[in-house]
Amino acid sequence: MSEVLDDKPEVLVQKLDALPTDPGVYKFLDDEESVLYVGKAKNLRNRVRTYFQQSRQRDGRIEVMVQKAVDVDIIVTDTEAEALILENNQIKELQPRYNVNLRDDKTYPYICIKNERFPRVFKTRTVKQDGSEYFGPYADVSKMNAMMDAIRSVFQLRTCSLDLAEEKIEAGKYDVCLQHHIDNCKAPCVGKQSEANYMETIEQVKKLLNGQTQELMDLLKDEMQRQSDAHNFEEAARLRDQVKALKDYSQQQKVVSQDFADRDVFALHVERDEDIGCGVLFQVREGKMIGKRHKFLRSVEERSDAELILSLVENYYAEANFYPEEVLLSHDPNDHPAQDTHALEELLRQEQGHQVPIKVPQRGEKASLVRMATSNAKLQVGEWKTQQMKRERNRIPESIKALGEALNMEAPPRRVDGIDVSHHGGKETVASCVVFTDATPRKSDYRTYKIRSTEEGTPDDYKAMREVVRRRYRRMVEEDGPWPDLVVIDGGKGQLSSAVEMLKEVGAFDRFPVIGLAKRLEEVYRPGDSDPVFLAKDSPALQLLQKVRDEAHRFAVTYQRKRRKKKTLQSELLDIHGIGPKTAKTLLGEFGSAAKVKEADEEALAEVVGPAKAETITDYYDETEAPAPAETE
Repeated sequence: MSEVLDDKPEVLVQKLDALPTDPGVYKFLDDEESVLYVGKAKNLRNRVRTYFQQSRQRDGRIEVMVQKAVDVDIIVTDTEAEALILENNQIKELQPRYNVNLRDDKTYPYICIKNERFPRVFKTRTVKQDGSEYFGPYADVSKMNAMMDAIRSVFQLRTCSLDLAEEKIEAGKYDVCLQHHIDNCKAPCVGKQSEANYMETIEQVKKLLNGQTQELMDLLKDEMQRQSDAHNFEEAARLRDQVKALKDYSQQQKVVSQDFADRDVFALHVERDEDIGCGVLFQVREGKMIGKRHKFLRSVEERSDAELILSLVENYYAEANFYPEEVLLSHDPNDHPAQDTHALEELLRQEQGHQVPIKVPQRGEKASLVRMATSNAKLQVGEWKTQQMKRERNRIPESIKALGEALNMEAPPRRVDGIDVSHHGGKETVASCVVFTDATPRKSDYRTYKIRSTEEGTPDDYKAMREVVRRRYRRMVEEDGPWPDLVVIDGGKGQLSSAVEMLKEVGAFDRFPVIGLAKRLEEVYRPGDSDPVFLAKDSPALQLLQKVRDEAHRFAVTYQRKRRKKKTLQSELLDIHGIGPKTAKTLLGEFGSAAKVKEADEEALAEVVGPAKAETITDYYDETEAPAPAETE
């Protein structure tokens, strides 16, 4: 796949890496942000990535589309069926060029209850704003056909397109047809069924289309019992057959209804530890999703979900030019005591001319739609975090770039180790390793080392350097990282040679480059080169090396001084006759320093080491502070 993406923008490559495995709809965009293609997927990650596989065979139309695509936008859904319907609505709304051959095949049907006297119920792929009621769309045509079969077998509705005006029926303009003779129609065209009775049947059809199957079966059972009690056994048998047909139907499928309402659905997902949130708006018009918007929210740590969702909604409607019949929210803005939705409610009422319900649905289709919007908000936050991480990784400081160029490295050294050795007259020899990532100290990765290989009082920087390099990078080899891009040794040829010797011994020499930075003339030494490299004094590369070297020196000296001070303090107490190492450690642990021990009164000392040793300590300090005898001439 990488070969196909070589000429694609980084944003597309990153989005492909971050695609979810949920069902949903994807849209390919060109460099002008025009939608090229809309598709559906059971698994967005698997489906979208197949377009960029080198081995995949595609027809010319899709091949051209892939070449033009520079970005991809997605909407996740709860189910694949939702993705099917959403894809169809998006295609009809956006009319993308490369979907042109699929439009007719992907127009999903509805069941229409016609706005007319004695309404017909029929299948259609065309929705007209003529007052008729539409149920659907049905992604699975077989389920819709099963619904129509149930309606025909149960309700005996007319199927003709005659104009059943009252005056025409009374004038006897029509004759009964075959459908009446085979008991498929009650012949309202000749007055055998009243309009009131027919409309009662239509209400029962609506219950079925709305999924109220059990309620409808209960009504029919009651009517069947009444007919049986009245000895109308033929009618009772017909009702029994209707109940059985409805029962069979209800067991095999569940149909989702559509009321063609205009809704706005707002959902929120917040991650306060990252100080980021996202609000998503689904625009539902006439029951179809025609658009998705999202807005990132910052400075969310101290703000409640209720405050954020209300801010999001108010901000949108302050500039909107369309106001829906209903607003659905993922969070209740009234959960926060300081929140007041009155202004929002009044704005919507004024624009719509009536009260607009603002709901936080907990169950049913509306709750499912809110969950879908929330999933998309979460997806947007995840995508934002991925982009931020990659931007941070790709934001290379100029000093890092300059250092890489100065040392002729294949890639800029983004992670740099700095190593230094420190001692005090050959005593208390220690070493440090500091880590810089993108020219910034990473103090959590700093390490100090107490050197054991040198003799006390005999300074040996080379031996100390060999020990610290061996200990640090042997462990790195064992744990396989984290590997530096460059190691900076504080010192010249000798220290660098000692470091290289140990790197070769532990098997880490070929993992990364290592250099030495000598203090006198700031020469840069590299293994195998007899002559040093001199960098300009104002070079960002040299300034970065100096920063690493100086930080390693500071950290080593600080550690060395800390150890020396601790030893000095303890040694002072050991000068007191009768005070051993254990007692000295106890005193320092209790009082913090020899000076505090000196200042403590005998009673406080006695509580720690007992009366006898307390007296010994106070006597010692009293004697050492006694004034010297006056000199005589």
